[in-house]
Amino acid sequence: MKELTYVRATSAAEAVAAVTADPHARYLGGGTNLVDHLKLGIASPEVLVDVSRLPLDAVEETERGLRIGAAVRNSDLAAHPLVRTDFPALSRALLSGASGQIRNQATTAGNLLQRTRCVYFQDASTPCNKREPGSGCSALEGYGRYNAVLGASESCVTTHPSDMAVAMSALDADVVVLGPDGERRVALDDLHRLPGAHPERDTTLAHGELITAVELTRSPATRTSTYEKARDRASYAFALVSVAVALDVVDGEVADVRIAWGGVAHKPWRARTAESLLRGGGLDEQRVRDAVAEELRASETGPDTAFKVPMLIGITARAVLRLAGATR
Repeated sequence: MKELTYVRATSAAEAVAAVTADPHARYLGGGTNLVDHLKLGIASPEVLVDVSRLPLDAVEETERGLRIGAAVRNSDLAAHPLVRTDFPALSRALLSGASGQIRNQATTAGNLLQRTRCVYFQDASTPCNKREPGSGCSALEGYGRYNAVLGASESCVTTHPSDMAVAMSALDADVVVLGPDGERRVALDDLHRLPGAHPERDTTLAHGELITAVELTRSPATRTSTYEKARDRASYAFALVSVAVALDVVDGEVADVRIAWGGVAHKPWRARTAESLLRGGGLDEQRVRDAVAEELRASETGPDTAFKVPMLIGITARAVLRLAGATR
């Protein structure tokens, strides 16, 4: 067992200072992901700075929408009445993730920052560029059912595991970050990064930066939103593919549509090409399928992942058309 130092921060600023000062320090929130990595031997921080008791566990209504504290538990967020009415895709996504026990422990920030569940990343005996840069990517020639089909690189073909992050992408969330130089806001689409040559870097955050909140802006589209997930079993399984859709139809034409996918890339994938093709026109199944297919022209598949393209087309068309029916 590796010894480590435990620090209980009394303020967000104190936590940021403690982690910034030590390159081997990590934040500890709900611990549902980090503790697994400690057990598997793929994380070995020397200092853990506990931020779970900071006053960051409130969901507050704002003039524009909601401010969600970083320490809000997934189960509490899913059940919040304003989330269920104004941002139903978020509630559905949270309830699609993990088990009830884990949702009771997992936090908003921790969910966004969870690392991949790639079997090779979690097996310290295999080469993995994300775990050990330059060692190689075992998933390229290995088990590939959960591999990326968009935005991957020769260095990494893994996918981001979060359901919540996919919904927040479609809801145009902003992430509030505190660092040694003060507070800044990051669009959720800019929080996570594609692997490129540096898959060991999951996000654009600098070491020591702490997520303190997520902000959502309500709109007609966010109120008519949903999340759908295809997986190997009914519960406690990561997405083969998933889709979050927010839709606003006015007089039979699409005024606003936002589509985000999970299970297909190193980050939640915002389908902006498909969105642009759907805005300003009416909706029918063929039009949605054609727009999604155009987005997927950039996909790269192999024998283990070829199924993801027709699955994405089907699940996205179903989600969009169901929402369109709900707005009539």
